[in-house]
Amino acid sequence: MSVEKKPIDWANLSFGYLPTDWRYVSVYKHGAWDDGGLTDDPNVVMSECAGALQYAQTCFEGLKVYTTVDDRIVAFRPDLNAQRMYETAKRLVMPPFPVDRFLSALDEVVTANKAFVPPYGSGASLYIRPYMYGSGAIIGVAPAPEYTFRIFTTPVGPYFKGGVKPLRLLVSEYDRAAPNGTGHIKAGLNYAMSLYAGLEAKKQGFDENMYLDSQTRTYIEETGGANFIFVTKDGKVVTPKSPTILPSITRRSLISVAREYLGLEVEERKIELSELPEFVEGGLCGTAAVISPIGSVTTRDGEVFLPSGMKEMGPITKKLYDTLTGIQYGTIEAPKGWIRTIV
Repeated sequence: MSVEKKPIDWANLSFGYLPTDWRYVSVYKHGAWDDGGLTDDPNVVMSECAGALQYAQTCFEGLKVYTTVDDRIVAFRPDLNAQRMYETAKRLVMPPFPVDRFLSALDEVVTANKAFVPPYGSGASLYIRPYMYGSGAIIGVAPAPEYTFRIFTTPVGPYFKGGVKPLRLLVSEYDRAAPNGTGHIKAGLNYAMSLYAGLEAKKQGFDENMYLDSQTRTYIEETGGANFIFVTKDGKVVTPKSPTILPSITRRSLISVAREYLGLEVEERKIELSELPEFVEGGLCGTAAVISPIGSVTTRDGEVFLPSGMKEMGPITKKLYDTLTGIQYGTIEAPKGWIRTIV
């Protein structure tokens, strides 16, 4: 079906916040979630003693909605976001928002904001931000008595502006895991601990930082907001395996694409920092950027260059990117269950 779009300069959108007309909200109190519904109020009002403010009892997810080549409005694997948020909430002693209700709320808020979904071919998408927080007042160190689940949407352009730009990374001197090496919440999406290191890297002229494992500082883990994927000289796709990195939906999807669509060998394993010179391609992968090529990584011992990423996306990384985005935009048939048609 054809949807009349808002008068937005879709081609020049940044990855920023542009308010849409509607957002979804549901409140948990007295042991149950209410029915929930849409609101046009973008403001959140809570007690100064709210659990989210006092003890950081909050989490969020991120996913995208697209207009396909045949003019459908679809979401990419939202069931995995719903399940990941469910697990995050349990770990934070918050009442999980049911997966089926998450998906219904997604349908409702996207349908209400369908005029903000960028048209096919614009290079833009509608970013979806579900989040939950302890909205009830609590002063003792304990779970909040009340919680709020909300979803807002915003049309966004590319995460890294200027097209395919090989990224310069800096191996971080900081840990984004706990000092005792237990790591951050595996299923969570709390990036506060990564902000300092990321800003320090940017001050030094780098695009992002590369975190190592906090126990030995020898294994590659992730960046502040994305997972890694590498390609060996013989065309094998390699990605870090660790209990302390985010279980990225994009990375899992790329692994399936590499195996099932491109017939590539894939390894999920520990990757030592010393292996970097052996890779010919590398990329950051996540919802926001899909894949962004790595040009170089600066370590204590000097700068390591990934030859296929210095001027443009390497050939295998490009195939991975084109195949996954083709699935998202409907030009390539998707595996069963990957695409949820909303409108």
